[in-house]
Amino acid sequence: MRTICTLPLALVIGVVAASGQTNARAGGDPSDSNSALYPRLFNVCLITEDVRRLVDFYEPVLQRKANWTGSKYAEFAAGGAVLAIFAAAAQENYIPGSAKAAKNQSVILEFQVTNADDEYRRLQSIVKNWVKPPTTQPWGTRSIYFRDPDGNLIDFFYRPGKAR
Repeated sequence: MRTICTLPLALVIGVVAASGQTNARAGGDPSDSNSALYPRLFNVCLITEDVRRLVDFYEPVLQRKANWTGSKYAEFAAGGAVLAIFAAAAQENYIPGSAKAAKNQSVILEFQVTNADDEYRRLQSIVKNWVKPPTTQPWGTRSIYFRDPDGNLIDFFYRPGKAR
């Protein structure tokens, strides 16, 4: 079995884009000689009661197939990091009381895309819970915000005028 999710969702998500790629918002440089001194985010894991339902949502959203290990764990390559989906019952067996499915209210999964407006149009038939339509943020990125079936907040963003 691949990496098992061992931390509650709120502890592991917020920096999914910082897994060795330049952080488009903070201006980070992964080639910085000091980057080897810091922990590198490798895996973000969503704990869910229904792995199949989340995989069925994320496959068309991310435009790639999940890599399954058994029926309780699936993962997606996500730009240098991994977005994993793991069954709540299995997590409870490994680390009792460590995570609760569909309870995230403090973390955003952020994905850099080529064009948020194009993604907004593409996702209309897939996303059921829109939070914010395409909007240019005060810090210069253009974003769309929506929720997955478990209520996790997702931001697809890009910086207009800059190559990805």
